[in-house]
Amino acid sequence: MRLDLKAEKRRREQTRTLVEACDRRDCLLSEMNIQVSSCSLALPGCSMTSQKKLQGLVAATVTPMTQDREINLAVIGQYVDYLVNEQGVRSVFVNGTTGEGLSLSIQERKQLAEEWVAKGKEKLDHVIVHVGALSLPESKGLAKHAAEIGVDGIAVIAPSFFKQVNKDALLAFLRDVASEAPGIPFYYYHIPPLTGIQINAEELLDGMTEQIPSFQGVKFSDRNLLDFGRCAAKNSSGQFALLYGVDEHI
Repeated sequence: MRLDLKAEKRRREQTRTLVEACDRRDCLLSEMNIQVSSCSLALPGCSMTSQKKLQGLVAATVTPMTQDREINLAVIGQYVDYLVNEQGVRSVFVNGTTGEGLSLSIQERKQLAEEWVAKGKEKLDHVIVHVGALSLPESKGLAKHAAEIGVDGIAVIAPSFFKQVNKDALLAFLRDVASEAPGIPFYYYHIPPLTGIQINAEELLDGMTEQIPSFQGVKFSDRNLLDFGRCAAKNSSGQFALLYGVDEHI
């Protein structure tokens, strides 16, 4: 078989370009105190209730379903073992957009949270549960439940139907939810492509730090790298966690 020298040369050049781009990316993110790897999330930071530092990879979990379209709680234990033993991942983000949390019933979300906490005991370092909802009372109820079952963190997405029109309104919503779990690390789930709320995460950082005592970081799922860079600049001492969630960029 003849070797296409031109094609081989192009392939080598493309590979070299990709490696150089990855090296530049890793160098830049290292300067911003952010760890990166090929998983849904990567971050450094601290935790209020856990002695272990929140860092490395955090898997955004899917929600397993049965053939009858019921949540399949029976396989969560296997899921935990797979992440820990096969992938080396010891932290999870449950009921987020990957897990279709907003498409599940409140009861289903609670059951999933309970199962992840139970099966992850002494195996997972962090079980972070998304408790955001379109309804403030529902979101507060999920936050309270999460605290009661002993999660390691809660995350809240901005409501996407009746949207907060300014940062003060959004901060008030986040503060109300966080108040239901005052001893649990709180993360703002920033994902404008799905919520439609175009308030930069950087604009919210000072307010969350001042108004939410349990604030521990941001799950940043947006392609706005300027906004992300400004968040990183405010995190020069690593006082909160930045969870980067755009898989295509990692």
